[in-house]
Amino acid sequence: MNLQNSRTRWFLEFDRRAVPEGLATRRQLRDMGLSPGDNEGPVAIVRCKLCATRPQWSCTYPTRGFLLRVDLARPKRSPTLAQECALDRAPAARSTCPQCRRRYYFCLPLRTQGCCDPCARGYEPSPDTYFTSTAPVTHRLAA
Repeated sequence: MNLQNSRTRWFLEFDRRAVPEGLATRRQLRDMGLSPGDNEGPVAIVRCKLCATRPQWSCTYPTRGFLLRVDLARPKRSPTLAQECALDRAPAARSTCPQCRRRYYFCLPLRTQGCCDPCARGYEPSPDTYFTSTAPVTHRLAA
């Protein structure tokens, strides 16, 4: 693939409220429950506010939006139970102290301290900073 041709590719440009039916940004696709799917790349650009008032300009600002075709979009995939479980274990590992095994409501400085502040400084933590459940939790889904 020739990189020079991909950099000089021209897109149609539309003002914010003049986008034709069938085109949407990634965020709009996400709100509709769709993923980009078979879209090879953007087909048009939504001009930013500044460039919309100056039609002779070409929009180069980061506030522009790339438009994708809605008919090529596909429904979002739903995560499997194993993926949801992994999404729950990652924040649990960052908020669980390896010494006292308490799970806090916030991320711990494990990279710098290696444990929670009460373990590092030798005091008893207040109960409102960690989960007080005594029953073993087998599964807490993040999604």
